[in-house]
Amino acid sequence: MQRFMLTIRSASLTGYDDLARHVGLDPARMLRKVGLRARDLVDPDAPISTAAVRELLENSAVAANVEDFGLRLAMRRRLSNLGPISAVMMEAPTAREALESLCRYTRLINASLLTRIEDHGDTVLIRENILVNDKNPVRQSIEMAVGVLYRSMKEILGPNWRPRSVCFEHRPPDSATCHKSFFGLAVDFNSSVNGIVCHARDLAAYRPASDSQMALYARRFLDQALSGVNDSATHTIRQVIVAMLPNGRCTADQVARHLGVDRRTLHRRLAAEDTSFSSLLQTVRGELASRQIRDSDRSLSELADLLGFSTSSALAFWFRKHFGMTVSKWREAQQ
Repeated sequence: MQRFMLTIRSASLTGYDDLARHVGLDPARMLRKVGLRARDLVDPDAPISTAAVRELLENSAVAANVEDFGLRLAMRRRLSNLGPISAVMMEAPTAREALESLCRYTRLINASLLTRIEDHGDTVLIRENILVNDKNPVRQSIEMAVGVLYRSMKEILGPNWRPRSVCFEHRPPDSATCHKSFFGLAVDFNSSVNGIVCHARDLAAYRPASDSQMALYARRFLDQALSGVNDSATHTIRQVIVAMLPNGRCTADQVARHLGVDRRTLHRRLAAEDTSFSSLLQTVRGELASRQIRDSDRSLSELADLLGFSTSSALAFWFRKHFGMTVSKWREAQQ
């Protein structure tokens, strides 16, 4: 199957050099270990590998023994680090519309990040997912992504705004002091989602707009860039599977309907990239299962719901067939 390298703007590592030095690391050495160079970060719009950035954050957290490294990096970010997207967001008449623009254009700044808005009565969940092609940890990347989302929302909604909750799928660190200080509340770890829950009324309230002419130019630029994006069918369908799995069944028919094509077209496009829907579904399930079992303390029944299985016994049977051992044996092997 042909591999497509997913990229992210080098601006995602704004502040990395200073933070790495602050926690006792040599930033140039850490960059070299993942195939990056300091000059790769000079131009904030330069595309760099998302896999390299993800590995850099995880390596830095381990080397410095700083469990919240990704979150600390998010603390050094501002809405303006999103480039032209920030102009469009600041011009939006409501925070909801600003976030919808973020969801629309996120792929231009980070091709591996999936941001979605979900309505639940009087609350709204802004969900974040990291799309990867392996079973490696994403803890630091997801904490940075949610942290940047929070900083962006604070700039849009004002310094007095507070979310209802902030959620992470992984287990809590030994000390969550940094998380509580940054978000202004206790964080919900071992959650079913990664993201921020807020009041719907906060997002619906009208707010003063900024320079509408600047935002118009920025939107035209972004739309033109978006029209030139040519994602592989595999990458697009992977995004849909990640989004649909926690809601129960995820079949080829359901994914095809979501994409506005018939099932045969979906299978034909995947076959052209030397893969299949069943293979992709099993791969995504395997990646999600391995990260959840390694990084969280969720029960087997909770994992079954997250991965689209009707019962925990169905998950256990699938896991043993897919990984060649039981969940408990696999977890022990990772420690």
